[in-house]
Amino acid sequence: MKIIYSPDHAKHDPKTYFKGGAFHEPQEVPGRAEALVQGLKGAGHEIIAPAEFGPSPRAAVHTPGYLHFLETIHARWRAAQMGGEEVLPNIHPGRHMSSMPSGIVGEVGFYTTDISAPVGPTTWEAAIASNNVALTATDYVLSDLKGNLSAYALCRPPGHHAFKDQAGGFCFLNNIAIAAEYARRTVNRVAILDVDVHHGNGTQGIFYDRADVFTISLHCDPTDFYPFFSGYAHERGTGAGEGYNLNLPLAPESADDAFMTRLEEAMVALRAYAPDVLFIALGLDAFEGDPLIGLSVTTEGFGRIAARIAQLNLPTVLVQEGGYNRDFLGANITSFISGFERAR
Repeated sequence: MKIIYSPDHAKHDPKTYFKGGAFHEPQEVPGRAEALVQGLKGAGHEIIAPAEFGPSPRAAVHTPGYLHFLETIHARWRAAQMGGEEVLPNIHPGRHMSSMPSGIVGEVGFYTTDISAPVGPTTWEAAIASNNVALTATDYVLSDLKGNLSAYALCRPPGHHAFKDQAGGFCFLNNIAIAAEYARRTVNRVAILDVDVHHGNGTQGIFYDRADVFTISLHCDPTDFYPFFSGYAHERGTGAGEGYNLNLPLAPESADDAFMTRLEEAMVALRAYAPDVLFIALGLDAFEGDPLIGLSVTTEGFGRIAARIAQLNLPTVLVQEGGYNRDFLGANITSFISGFERAR
């Protein structure tokens, strides 16, 4: 399997993580990607650098105002002599507030969903590099669709919580959505299967009214788990996209067998949809030892999940999302990729 990675991910090195009413040690840190790379190299995988794709692919998904915000907000924040080394919101538009404010504090709140996506001085550069990783993997798979190629994009920062005009949940550019939209230039039907422990709310939001990108998410029940306000089974799409979004929530602490049972529901839906290309939002935070504590998938379980997905025999792009137990990330990614490759 082709492995794509950029060391520029380290340009995003957040110092702030707020959860449950308190500040904690950041979890989405450069060490995550470094642990994944070490595991892959130890397993004998060759790793290649991404190509540069320019602004067009991300502009096809994200709004101009949001992209301008991400690119310029840190410099403008510092110029305005705001406190702290990172850009953080202190207010968000609630249900009864919808106007776009002209002041910088309101702007930050408008373009973020929560406080878990702090913008540092070079976060934008890291986000672009991460997106180029996903696009390079996609380009490779599209280069020979009849060859059923597969590629793994080691993306960091992750992307599936980013909406078309909002950052959140450690995410800035929605890598998998941008890659899927890029693939639509070549193929007619794309599917995204999200196996991260958290619902891919940004990805769902981007494609919710479309029938050409089928979005499926297996995740921990969001009743009392991030992102709380989406990821429920009744969310099926709207307009032209009605019936083209499928959420398969799992009870907290669900382990391998329960995950595999729900995965079968996704397999049935994917076979019916018959996509030309399959994208996997590969979160490793469903792991039983992950510090964010949602599901209880084992290292061996990731191999089982991957093998079942591989049996679809589709051109497949794996896009890295979450996973925060750095001691096990190397073992978990190699289990997933080896399981996928053995089944092909």
